[in-house]
Amino acid sequence: MGLFKKKVVTNSYDRENKKPVIKASICNGEQVAGFKDIHTGKIEEVMLIKSLADLEHFKAMYGIDEEIAKEY
Repeated sequence: MGLFKKKVVTNSYDRENKKPVIKASICNGEQVAGFKDIHTGKIEEVMLIKSLADLEHFKAMYGIDEEIAKEY
């Protein structure tokens, strides 16, 4: 019986220098959510995205409201 839900802790990221992205593999369709440094182009991977619920969880973790761009 689920009376208590886990609280989603909102983390922060450097909004000035990083943007949220989803890195998607062309070969196997695997998707990883993370943050891309806008100056160097390096991607910091945060979590594997297996479903729409995972994506929504990632967005809730970091307080992201906008659509996230995909990188191939």
